[in-house]
Amino acid sequence: MSGNRAVAYVKPGTVEVRTIDEPGLELKDGPGVAPANVGRTCRHGVIVKVLASNICGSDQHMVRGRTTAPAGLVLGHEITGEIVERGPDVEFVEVGDIVSVPFNIACGRCRNCKERQTGICLNVNPARPGAAYGYVDMGGWVGGQAEYVMVPYADFNVLRFPDPDQAREKLLDLTMLSDIFPTGFHGAVTAGAGVGSTVYVAGAGPVGLAAAASAQLLGAAVVIVGDLNEERLAQARSFGCETVDLTRGKEEDQIEQILGVPEVDAAVDAVGFEARGHGKDAGEAPATVLNSLMGVVRAGGALGIPGLYVTDDPGSSDSEARVGTLKVRLGLGWAKSHSFTTGQCPVMKYHRGLMMAILHERVHIAKAVNATVIGLDDAPRGYAEFDQGASRKYVLDPHGALAGVRPV
Repeated sequence: MSGNRAVAYVKPGTVEVRTIDEPGLELKDGPGVAPANVGRTCRHGVIVKVLASNICGSDQHMVRGRTTAPAGLVLGHEITGEIVERGPDVEFVEVGDIVSVPFNIACGRCRNCKERQTGICLNVNPARPGAAYGYVDMGGWVGGQAEYVMVPYADFNVLRFPDPDQAREKLLDLTMLSDIFPTGFHGAVTAGAGVGSTVYVAGAGPVGLAAAASAQLLGAAVVIVGDLNEERLAQARSFGCETVDLTRGKEEDQIEQILGVPEVDAAVDAVGFEARGHGKDAGEAPATVLNSLMGVVRAGGALGIPGLYVTDDPGSSDSEARVGTLKVRLGLGWAKSHSFTTGQCPVMKYHRGLMMAILHERVHIAKAVNATVIGLDDAPRGYAEFDQGASRKYVLDPHGALAGVRPV
């Protein structure tokens, strides 16, 4: 290991590639590191050579200046790589293993981890339950849009791929296991998608497309994806989804044209707090998706809400939304006996099963989300194009491991 180049947040709208310290088995002080985590030793950790690290819509919230992320924060919570060093307390994973790293950092020891709620581990973030790599207010664990990264509690956290050669061949699909595939699947599962169901997914970004592919995997009869971006809607149609163009009228009217009725069995919010109102020139309206989904989900149905909502949104034009208070029409959801599931996806609940679906050709998630490989130095361009609505899932390739690998 010689140096460690990584993608860092600089200011709203700007990221740059910097050389940072090589990772070790101790969490050192730095941008965003929780003071109580400084000096935390990780004999249970491993050093991972990053083979793929993806740009996520959640990263974009920070880069747009919509959070309190500090300058210099190293980004990246979607990590797949090869173990090159392991701590003295690691027992069950080895140097040379190819692994997926869940974006949730979890200790495996607390009550929530033991109850499979790894997204809200009680021991890895002094500020609140739950932690992640390279994310604001999530403990300060250094991000993985880098050449190397440290992963704590490795025996518990990482998913080891059974065949390293096969893993490298399918790396572009397998890299989606760290976040967006389980997150989309979680949204579909908690919305009640199943055999013969009708499912509406709000948002045709990568998580929305992953949710749509997941609903298909779960046996949905019809999957409908809604968005304001025609390029992204075309990507949804490319793998068999129906679409709703929210610049062209009410979603319930377009859903009725597809299904014969204006309601669906299940719905997924894959948009989150930066939602926009419907129509060509609509501005931000943070509760739009939640309220519209309650309108189109049948009585007794459910909403899966993997879309990100925050406690602090300093960039909002709405004073209440700046502190996470939204004008949600809860009375409608109550009257229709809707169920709501929110929060971070507990990746470990799903990632092994989804790995098997990939390895045995049951799903082609990289193709569904239009995975696009770029070099680490191209990260600023990837962020800029993604911010402009490009219908791509950008995958960073720090070491050339994805050369010649394409979606299947």
